[in-house]
Amino acid sequence: MSATSSPSAADPDCSPADGSPGVRPAGLGAAVWAALGIVYVVWGSTYLAIRVVVETMPPLLSGALRFVAAAALLAVGLAARRGIRALRVTWSQFASAALVGVLLLVGGNGMVVLAERTVPSGLAALMVASVPLWVVLLRRAFGTRTGPATLAGVLVGLVGLAVLTAPGLTGEVELSGMLLVVAAAVVWALGSVLAGRLPMPADPFVASVYEMLAGGVGALALSFLRGEPGGFHPAEVSTASWLGLAYLVLFGSIVAFTSYAWLLQRAPLPLVATYAYVNPVVAVFLGWLVLSESLTWPILLGGAIVVGGVFLVARNER
Repeated sequence: MSATSSPSAADPDCSPADGSPGVRPAGLGAAVWAALGIVYVVWGSTYLAIRVVVETMPPLLSGALRFVAAAALLAVGLAARRGIRALRVTWSQFASAALVGVLLLVGGNGMVVLAERTVPSGLAALMVASVPLWVVLLRRAFGTRTGPATLAGVLVGLVGLAVLTAPGLTGEVELSGMLLVVAAAVVWALGSVLAGRLPMPADPFVASVYEMLAGGVGALALSFLRGEPGGFHPAEVSTASWLGLAYLVLFGSIVAFTSYAWLLQRAPLPLVATYAYVNPVVAVFLGWLVLSESLTWPILLGGAIVVGGVFLVARNER
């Protein structure tokens, strides 16, 4: 999962920040495709990195370290480039960003990290791909009208989700872990919906700083409640886990987000939204290639149905 609530495929009503309809596909340059490739590969690979990190590091504590470090690095970069005043926000904007950050990163990302102790990274990514489906349902609950074609896409995606979570179909995977991923997707969707309704900081980079800071502090608090720091011994953490954490901080939370925020200003939103159904494909491939995760027919079938449902939603909601 990404570390921001900026406009995305999860909120189809969003448009480029300048209010324009976006750049015509014929005018897309190499920089756009390069940025899109970064979002595809890096965000798709974060599930693999999380799986490696939690092998020897407490899950919530690793999330806290990731987001606090990313928030600090992004804040320093913004202050160095634009001045410290660039980070100024109102109290209502700060409170909104903090709430969204807790929902996205403690509730959404935190539950995925906990689940990936038992759930393969590729399977987790396929289930998280259902976020746009839950967003549609939550927006409808808030009173937003939804077309029949979009609802059909949601139903298709939920059928795929049912296949993925059906006991016995996806192999020796604990049902509790899979349900935790489903809950994470719902909470992430709620944070995404609220981000469009609350007084957030206008600059998505500034908003991300406070979201990640709040998410990191929240994850740290839950980590203490679970007693993780008491059993944490840095010397026992593998080199692979430390490298995975560094990758999540620098690439998952900063490089990919920066590319994504830039794309929202330079590329058509329907093109940017394709990350929602490309990321799980990348995650499944990397999990199979690097961690030798099994690819059973129910996982492939259920994942294809979920991705197909998300495609229908993204196609019908602009």
